[in-house]
Amino acid sequence: MHDEPTHGLADERDAIHRTLLDLLLTDDAPSLWSHDEIARAMDDPVVAMDATDTLCAAGLLHRFGEFVFPTRAAASYRRLEQGG
Repeated sequence: MHDEPTHGLADERDAIHRTLLDLLLTDDAPSLWSHDEIARAMDDPVVAMDATDTLCAAGLLHRFGEFVFPTRAAASYRRLEQGG
């Protein structure tokens, strides 16, 4: 019983991370996104910053000053996931 709330929070965080990666890996998206652009797109600057920091630490995003962009690993995984 104690694990249920924690599991729900983990699922919510995973969904936020997937949303951010989906945003950054769309074909028509610019290659560099500023923290402000991400915060506006996700409607929450704190959640956006936390997700960005987590994905950078996981090696799925690169940080370049105030900008981030997906790593090759993230883009390659997306192509594999989509079957192409």
